[in-house]
Amino acid sequence: MDFSFSETQRHWHEAAAEFARTELVRPESDGGPADRGGFWREGYRRCARFGLTGLPVAEEHGGRGQDLPTTVAAMEGVGYGCEDSGLIFAINAALWTVTLPIQLYGTEEQKRQYLPGLCDGSLVGANGASESEAGSDIYAMTTRAERRGDQWVLNGRKTWITAGPIADVYLCYATTDPGRGIMGISAFLVGRDAPGFRMVREIPKLGMKGVPMGELAFEDCRLPADALVGREGRGAPIFQASMEFERGAILASALGTMRRQLERCIHHARSRRQFGQPIGKFQSVSNRVVDMALRLETSRLMVYRYAWLKSRGDEEASAAAAMAKLQVSESFVQNSLDAVRLFGAAGYVEETGIERDLRDSVGSVIFSGTNDIQRNIIAQRLRLG
Repeated sequence: MDFSFSETQRHWHEAAAEFARTELVRPESDGGPADRGGFWREGYRRCARFGLTGLPVAEEHGGRGQDLPTTVAAMEGVGYGCEDSGLIFAINAALWTVTLPIQLYGTEEQKRQYLPGLCDGSLVGANGASESEAGSDIYAMTTRAERRGDQWVLNGRKTWITAGPIADVYLCYATTDPGRGIMGISAFLVGRDAPGFRMVREIPKLGMKGVPMGELAFEDCRLPADALVGREGRGAPIFQASMEFERGAILASALGTMRRQLERCIHHARSRRQFGQPIGKFQSVSNRVVDMALRLETSRLMVYRYAWLKSRGDEEASAAAAMAKLQVSESFVQNSLDAVRLFGAAGYVEETGIERDLRDSVGSVIFSGTNDIQRNIIAQRLRLG
């Protein structure tokens, strides 16, 4: 394995960081700073024009045709340059759980209908899988899809849907045959204006204020027959593929955030003086910063290892994705907590922005499957259960 960026990867990494620093600074007139104005649609469109929303998508469908390691490098760069974790999360969630599944499993007509808009930012995608009683046990979902003539009719609810209140197209999962369990799950593309579909409510949350979360309702929601993605009863492989992409790559941007966070902590440890010397001279402070650096480096290795394995078609990519998600999320939370402690009172108050990283980091141990689920996946790969 080559541990250095290729020329293309370095270009996208550096260009994304510079783009984010200059173009993703939200103006006060548009709800700035980073997480106080809700979803920044203009920022999303800027990311699309730059190429982030369709970076690994084929050029013929409106994307940039880049490979997974290059996409990960760009996402790390944008995380380094942009403080709006919610905006970046919306981009990642749409890319890994809606755009790529359409590219991999959609019909040519579905690709032509949705991929150009998802790539150019005119469409925002959202993944509709979780239910109130089907989170970690995702295939316990009760949302039902029935074939009636030339239509599908969906009934049920989905909750904790990232970008739910503002999305234009949803990749949703429902059971078409409850008696078949996991083999009865099917995937559907649902437009925001589909008859019988509605947004029930927006759900306030701890962090990532830049992207809303919501609850969806299907009340005799009528979809055309061609809304089905893949074959009937084959929704589980589509969902599993999207979750693997998300687990392995969605926290690439967090690597950039952790790098920016570490640099800020190093500067503070060097410049902040107490008892007549920089606080970095105190071993308890320097050890904390060293641990932050160590977590960042090990996290980077695991994310890029996943991207490398996946690009090679290696079957170990699935376990590598779970390991990367587990490592990065736990490290992100701990580094954010250490940053707050290092800054003291200045880290606890809103005006410095240090506490925002901590709030944003907590969700990472939950989304894409809780870290307990990731441990179960890894244990299965080790043949422990």
